[in-house]
This record gives sequence, structure tokens and C-alpha cells, in this order.
Amino acid sequence: MTSSALLDSRRVGRWALNGAAGLALAVILTPLVFVTWLAFFRQEIPSFPPEGYSLRWFAAIADEKKFVDGFSLSLQLGVMATLIGLALGVPAALCVVRFRFPGREALGSLLLLPLMVPGVVLGTSMYVFHVEAENALDVDVLGTFWALLAGHVIIVIPWVVRLVMASLAGFDRTIEEAAHNLGANPVTTFFRVTLPMIRPGIVAAGLFGFVTSFGNLEMSLFLVGPGRTTLPIAILQYLEWRIDPTIAAVSVLQILLIGGAMLVTDRFVKISRVV
Repeated sequence: MTSSALLDSRRVGRWALNGAAGLALAVILTPLVFVTWLAFFRQEIPSFPPEGYSLRWFAAIADEKKFVDGFSLSLQLGVMATLIGLALGVPAALCVVRFRFPGREALGSLLLLPLMVPGVVLGTSMYVFHVEAENALDVDVLGTFWALLAGHVIIVIPWVVRLVMASLAGFDRTIEEAAHNLGANPVTTFFRVTLPMIRPGIVAAGLFGFVTSFGNLEMSLFLVGPGRTTLPIAILQYLEWRIDPTIAAVSVLQILLIGGAMLVTDRFVKISRVV
């Protein structure tokens, strides 16, 4: 094969790869574009082409108490579950990566298991566990805020473990050895050397954990108690009775919240280093 033919084949391969990437990106972005467009429709019943554009549906969100209460509860759960997940997941990832002990691989797989279990199965399992715990302990467990929070922590921990382990996999241990040789104790070495080096993974883990908790629907349906509702559940309940662009407006605000959090996070910590 001549050099020109080889160059042409590489060019064709590059174009094919770029085309496939562009097609995949279009498939991902198309629903977001249509949802955002729908949020500005003037008519109550969505139809194409739109009769006009308005911001009335964004103002209507504040009139729906379920949306406001659902957003507040989802935000509380997301923040608290992320903080607890980081407090538990970071040491767990360090333990799995740094130490050699019987059952280490099994423990690593167990920590990542909630990522592979369907949400409905996980929600059903948590519900049954809460029922059994309530019967055994003779205390209120099912439907409480803390039981719901425990379920959200379980789905946050795998993201923390996975991303922190990815950061530790590329970590140069000689830097820690140099700190030890200079007189630093293990605690000082961790906070002054190890923690800053894996900070991108921790921040990315916190971000993805928050997004997972904030948008969780399947498990929350099984664990939420009377008088409480998360934002995804509030959206589902609203769709049972009405179909108007208010849901699209709520979705746009969610997209802006998550997108803004990712941009701000990436501004200080390059998430692309670990994901």
C-alpha cells in the first residue's frame, strides 16, 4: 500500500469516527433541545408548530406546592447523601486500592453492586429490609426521612468508590514515600499529599453522587413516606393528571442546575481527568 493510499484510509477512518461521535452526540442532545423548546410554548396542550412563546410555565412552577416541596426534599437528600457517601466511600476506596487482604476483590465488587442492580430491584430490597428492621427493632423505620436518606446513600457510595479508585490507580506512590522520608507522619501525608492529588476524583464523585441522588425515582417511590415527595415523584404525579409545558419548564431548571454545577466544578477541578 502506497503512502498516499494509507493517508487516505486514515483520513476516511477519522471522518467515520468523527461522524459516529457526532451522531451519538446528536442522539443525546436532541431530547434536551426539544424539552427546552417545549418549555417556552404558549399553548397549554403541546402541539407543533407552536402558537407562540411565553415564560408563563416557569412562573407556574412556584404555584405548584408539590414541585417546591419536592425540590426542597430532593436537594436535602442530595446534599446529605453526597456528604455521607463521601465520608464512607473515600476510606473504602483507599482500603480496597492500598491494602491486600482476603476478600478484597469481593469487597470492591460489593461496593459497586448498586450500579449494576436495577433501581426497581434495589428499591424493593430496601423496602423489605426496612419492614424487617421495623418489626425487629419495634421502632418506626419505613417511610421516615432517615430511611429514605439511607437508601440514597447506598446509590451514592458506588460513584464515590469508582471515581476515587480511578484517581488512586494513577497515583504515584513515590510522592508519599518522599513525604515520609522528610518526616511527615501518615496523617499529615494523607491531608497534605494524598488528598490534594485525588481531589479531582473526590469532587467528581460528589458531583455525580449528587446528580444520582437528586434525580432518583425508582428507589424513592418505594421508600418515600406519606406527606413527602421528591421532585422526580412530584413530576410523575403531575403527569398523571395534566400534560402541559410546566413539566418541561421544571426539566429545564433541573438541566440548568446540574449543568451549572458541572461548569462551576470543572472551573476549579478538571473533571475530565477522572471521567
